[in-house]
Amino acid sequence: MEMDSRKIKILQAIIDSYINTAEPVGSRTIAKKYNMGISSATIRNEMADLEDMGYLEQLHSSSGRKPSNKGYRLYVDKLMEIPILSEEELYVIKKQILNSALFEVDKIIKQATLLLAQLTKLTCIVRTPSVSKSYIKHLQLVNIESNSNILLVLVTDSGVIKNNVIRVGKNVPDTVLNKLSILLSNRLRGLNSEQINLEVINNIKIDLRGYEDIFNAIIPALYENLKSADNSDIYLQGTVNIFNYPEYKDIAKAREFLSMLDNKEKVSELLNDPSNISVKIGNENYIEGAEDCSVISAVYNLGDRPIGKIGLIGPTRMPYSKVISVLSNVVKELNYIITNIYFDDE
Repeated sequence: MEMDSRKIKILQAIIDSYINTAEPVGSRTIAKKYNMGISSATIRNEMADLEDMGYLEQLHSSSGRKPSNKGYRLYVDKLMEIPILSEEELYVIKKQILNSALFEVDKIIKQATLLLAQLTKLTCIVRTPSVSKSYIKHLQLVNIESNSNILLVLVTDSGVIKNNVIRVGKNVPDTVLNKLSILLSNRLRGLNSEQINLEVINNIKIDLRGYEDIFNAIIPALYENLKSADNSDIYLQGTVNIFNYPEYKDIAKAREFLSMLDNKEKVSELLNDPSNISVKIGNENYIEGAEDCSVISAVYNLGDRPIGKIGLIGPTRMPYSKVISVLSNVVKELNYIITNIYFDDE
């Protein structure tokens, strides 16, 4: 059975209607709402064919049809048109992202997550940058509390900031700590965790000759910082937005969705597609609790280097074209701000 232009028009009309109303669509609705120049009976026959082809589903024999996952996939891949956002929407995105630019990258990303949840009325999930995939930009040693405690602050080029308190057992003047901070920064700048090998450690040991006690305290703390940050963190915003959708009025279904979001490993798997823009529909997600959801995600970058993933999750009946447009514009602004703050700030 061929997918001719008439079937495509009817399928697109059904999907558009179902996305807007959450109500199964009948042939009379299509005939009345969309001027296709064909009778309700002809539309009904075409809908039956679309159901046989797997693009539509019918919950009850007397009800209208709703799109299947296969129908949504064809819609996303071939039929939908990505709208251009209004000047007002673009202004809100630019303003919100720009207002957060005074903070660290993780705060900028969290602001973008909040903004996406507000604009789309969906749940936004983000994978933050990890130290293991970032390069060391600066290292600073600072005296804190008693003079036997030093704070080791590690800043990466992706804006991740990690710190450890180390004990050296003696008073170290600030002037010495500043000198050692410069030595360490010069030695480690531009390296990631995998590049800090024995040769690098030996060179640091030579640089810190005469300060062996500080060297012996710093190296374990440095490795602890890098090791503890191997995995990116997962941050969510707008988890209760799901209750705005009729599909989740069922308490058991809503509880399953929220339970899935509570599992960071599962949520992280939803963002595993490496594509710049990814749309995974229904059972394409392969995650328990997400079988009836769609996930639209995008990579965000530092310069030309991907450093994280941000996405939106909701029912398969989501306004795909609008969500993709909003996500694309937010990520564009996010990339611009992150790159201009941390990539050119040398």
